[in-house]
Amino acid sequence: MFGGTFDPVHLGHTIVAREAVEYIGAERTIFIPAKLSPLKGSLPKANDMDRFRMLSLAIAGEDFFEVSDCELKRSVPSYTLDTVRQFQSKYGGGTSVYWLLGADGIDELAHWHEIVELIDECNLAAMYRAGCERPDFRKFEPLWGRGRIEKLRQNIIPTPLVDISSTKVRNRLASGQNVTQMLHPAVLSYIREHGLYGSKPTKPGG
Repeated sequence: MFGGTFDPVHLGHTIVAREAVEYIGAERTIFIPAKLSPLKGSLPKANDMDRFRMLSLAIAGEDFFEVSDCELKRSVPSYTLDTVRQFQSKYGGGTSVYWLLGADGIDELAHWHEIVELIDECNLAAMYRAGCERPDFRKFEPLWGRGRIEKLRQNIIPTPLVDISSTKVRNRLASGQNVTQMLHPAVLSYIREHGLYGSKPTKPGG
């Protein structure tokens, strides 16, 4: 499972997700857009439905990808542990569930809701970019114990270096700069059609 605001989803998201599928040997990856991260103080720029539709467009035709609106349907705050338990119940206790997270979010893990239970009940898989240092979980050992730290280490996933972020995409769209190398063509068309992120709406027939 790959959670995030996806505001908007960009090629970096899908590229690292493909790498994770291959590295883990996963049968599928489920993208889960969040209504509001408990650790962020502001709402996404695009609304829930727009972000869900953009994700659906970005993964169309991908055999191993799907998108779920389970967190969008919940009242906030919505917690990762609740989502993991929902899918574990759906697929059965024998299913190995991985939760993908970027290495840049590791320092926030100590603030995640019931993080110890989350580590125990799924495989938190930290993705780190080529050329960057491998994530180091040692500082968390006094909090979570050696066994959990070893589990986190075993689930580290190397991914390609992709210099794209949703913030960068939004800023370029707002200033009228080219983002064709950052977004799936269908996602870019959707953004322009609906005038998202400060882009000019596409006129009918234009």
